[in-house]
Amino acid sequence: MKRILYPVLFAALSCAVSCGQKNSDEWQVVWEDDFNQTEHFDETKWSKISRGTPDWRDCMSFNENCFAMRDGNLVLRGIVNDVDAADTSKYLTGGVYTKGKVAFSNGRIDIRARFTSARGAWPALWMKPVKPDSIKWPMAGEIDIMEHLNYDTIAYQTVHSNFTHHLGIKEPKNGTTAAIRRDDYNIYSVEMYRDSLVFFINNQKTFSYPRIETDKEGQFPFADRPFYLLLDMQLGGAWVGEVNPEDLPAEMEIDWVRFSQKKKDIR
Repeated sequence: MKRILYPVLFAALSCAVSCGQKNSDEWQVVWEDDFNQTEHFDETKWSKISRGTPDWRDCMSFNENCFAMRDGNLVLRGIVNDVDAADTSKYLTGGVYTKGKVAFSNGRIDIRARFTSARGAWPALWMKPVKPDSIKWPMAGEIDIMEHLNYDTIAYQTVHSNFTHHLGIKEPKNGTTAAIRRDDYNIYSVEMYRDSLVFFINNQKTFSYPRIETDKEGQFPFADRPFYLLLDMQLGGAWVGEVNPEDLPAEMEIDWVRFSQKKKDIR
């Protein structure tokens, strides 16, 4: 890993602007990207996601047709592959992440985004842990800030761990759905604490996942662990189902991303 968030954060404390939170006087923005670049996203913060497994990565591509900067937004697209004859994938999708560049813990992520609906479209805003390769998913956890399927008017917010996935324990509740303004901008958020994860949509709390006393392995692997952020426009897969090519292209526009910390915690 090149560097984690903390050197970036403390170099950026002067960028304290409001992040639209209810109690913004308690918080200070310490890292952000407003995507006001005209030609390309900031490569000191983001990298394109490569193709691979599992199925959310089946169509990931570096093709420029899957990416754009438009009106102060990062645009990520899912398209029919009629642009790259050398690529055998039927569809191409764009995604970026902060892996190896910036990582986050003990604070709040806010993302303002909107997306078009399409059959088989699966836009997602989520976090994966910075960890050694020897630790396999989901032992170090996964934080899904927002996932949207097809033409739904709801978004999914979910926590994954060994406790919830391999052991299948769903108490405390590890996820929820909440209404969104489909086809319009919404703000998707998570607050990361040592004893809980707390989720929001448009600054309304949707659910929290607490750390509990248990003898079961891996219930709360999130405490003090740095996570990197993924923004991706996915197509197809076992969960979302088949893609309808007539619905494409599908787009996700990200207006901004902000990471804040409690003012009392900033040193």
